[in-house]
Amino acid sequence: MDPRVAWTVDQMQRQMADSLPLAALARSVNLSVSRFAHLFRREMGISPARHLRAIRLARARVLLERSFLSVHDVMRLVGYHDPSHFARDFRRVHGTSPMSLRGASMMNSRQPSMTATRR
Repeated sequence: MDPRVAWTVDQMQRQMADSLPLAALARSVNLSVSRFAHLFRREMGISPARHLRAIRLARARVLLERSFLSVHDVMRLVGYHDPSHFARDFRRVHGTSPMSLRGASMMNSRQPSMTATRR
């Protein structure tokens, strides 16, 4: 992988809560916006914006399944500021709403494990 793309992907993962405009990402690796977008798409198979959205939504799912943070807190931690936009993108990628996933995760964590009930 091109080291500029690898560096950018790493920055996206580290700074997903921040605004990461395409121009700033391109500037950080000393490329024009068009050259950066072309190189990123060639290396990753998707645009930088789609990759960032995928990283954010994957992290949101993990946080909703494994933490007690509110949906609103998770949304902010992964870089979304509009609840309806977050819910729409989340549903599109994961097939369920953030609230539904949170509810299912909470129900699963409350059920006793099978090994604990067998004696």
